[in-house]
Amino acid sequence: PPPGDAEAGKALFNRQCAVCHSPQAGQNKVGPSLHGVVGRHSASLPGYNYSPAMKQADRVWTPEVLDHYLTDPRASVPGTRMIYAGLKDPKQRADLIAYLETLK
Repeated sequence: PPPGDAEAGKALFNRQCAVCHSPQAGQNKVGPSLHGVVGRHSASLPGYNYSPAMKQADRVWTPEVLDHYLTDPRASVPGTRMIYAGLKDPKQRADLIAYLETLK
């Protein structure tokens, strides 16, 4: 992914992601907390009930993997419960990933 702007990514997160995901550690919502997501193994957060599809996805959330997933989550992990349609703009994905990298 191209370099991202974490501040722009935070604003995007608050508009499009925060309804279902918390940036705070240990605060799961409809979706799992995204604190520490970059570098974390998929479906590995204790206390969150992942879909069978996500449990089988078996990936590490690197910036590159996140970039692919965020483009079209349901194509990337068929059967995911995430209803988000995806983020088609590469710059917006880079900004969002830059913000996610600050959540540690």
